[in-house]
Amino acid sequence: MSVQRVPRSPRQKYGEELKLRRIAAGMTQEALARLVVCSPTLISHFEAGRRLPSPSDAKRIDQALGTDGFFERWLEDLESKYPQHFSAAAELEKQAIKIRQFGLSLVPGLLQTEPYARAVFRSYHANYRTDEIDRRVVNRMERAHLLEGTSGPVLWTLLDEAVLRRPVGGALTMAAQLRKIAGLAETGRLRLHVLPFGLGAHAVMESLLTLMTFEDGPPIAYVEGLYTGNLMDDPALVGRCQAAYDLALGDALSHQESMGLMRAVAEEYEHGQQ
Repeated sequence: MSVQRVPRSPRQKYGEELKLRRIAAGMTQEALARLVVCSPTLISHFEAGRRLPSPSDAKRIDQALGTDGFFERWLEDLESKYPQHFSAAAELEKQAIKIRQFGLSLVPGLLQTEPYARAVFRSYHANYRTDEIDRRVVNRMERAHLLEGTSGPVLWTLLDEAVLRRPVGGALTMAAQLRKIAGLAETGRLRLHVLPFGLGAHAVMESLLTLMTFEDGPPIAYVEGLYTGNLMDDPALVGRCQAAYDLALGDALSHQESMGLMRAVAEEYEHGQQ
């Protein structure tokens, strides 16, 4: 019986070519990392196709390997459909075997309904264009395909109660959004925990946080602010983010209590009590 191989993505091809050129140059990942001025872990992610170098990193790779602008030019053909600060994280979440996410004031993108996402994107612009909003919504909905079937990542979702109480898109949009999350939690597709207002301060209250674990690579932490994001692979920083998430998780409501709260708030929206 013949075995059907999964086609390589453009990013994987880029990474494999980088590895071949590095080996041909007689360099280790550590040696190349010193010339590129980055960590060996980052070179490993480049070669595995999990991340793409920045234009400046690609230029230094070409200089280090003597490839005459090859990797810098190829990079231009691999532009992401996501904002630059999020593009690498979007690719990594497709490869993760476990994702632990925290939402501070918004439902994380992987879980957003189309009306909720549309309301979020409209709020970003004083004079928005409908076609641009449509494109962004389609891209966000495509990310959610990751949760279909049984082969997707293990997903943990930790939410501040503010996510439930902020009426993004109106009462009916919020009710549908919260019921979607509660439904996914009910079926076991995600593990849900809510940090209630009554808790006060908690360990992850300063920003959105996503932790990703991979089968064949080191873990990654991603934090995001307004028009900016920071993808971290330094083991010490990732470890601190993981510790903060665990600390907050210990203060959160249980899975059952969180589902109950979410359904109760959804019902309040449906009956006009919010």
